[in-house]
Amino acid sequence: MDKNYITSETYKTLRTELEELKTKKRKEIAQAIQEAKELGDLSENAAYQEAKEAQTVLETRILELEDFLKNVSIISRPSKNGKVELGSTIEVISSIKGQGKKFFTIVGSAEAKPSEGKISNISPLGRAFLGKKQGEVVLVKTPQGEVKYKILNIS
Repeated sequence: MDKNYITSETYKTLRTELEELKTKKRKEIAQAIQEAKELGDLSENAAYQEAKEAQTVLETRILELEDFLKNVSIISRPSKNGKVELGSTIEVISSIKGQGKKFFTIVGSAEAKPSEGKISNISPLGRAFLGKKQGEVVLVKTPQGEVKYKILNIS
């Protein structure tokens, strides 16, 4: 099974969410189901049906989080080996006129937000940068054609 690469902050956030779902939210839904049962006929009880649906959604999310966290690998601070790796933030300039300098942080796919400059290690752009050094030019195939990026800085 593939590893799920995430930062320690995201790991803490997901663990907190999982604990809240398993304790507080489960109790709330169990209470709602119990209250709905007390209203009588379950076949025409909208409150009961809604509570059961909420329970299904909750249990599905709990299973998703547990499965995800089983295969998690926390991204440590990048080493100072001068190469792009998971957790690295890079400053680049592209061959596309008018784009200027850009900053990208290489993250796991679960945290990727390209609009914020967080690119996945398994995306074509992320894969192209991994292992490269400052000053290297990277060629990336995009839907608009090939784009060259020069790595200006790695941190």
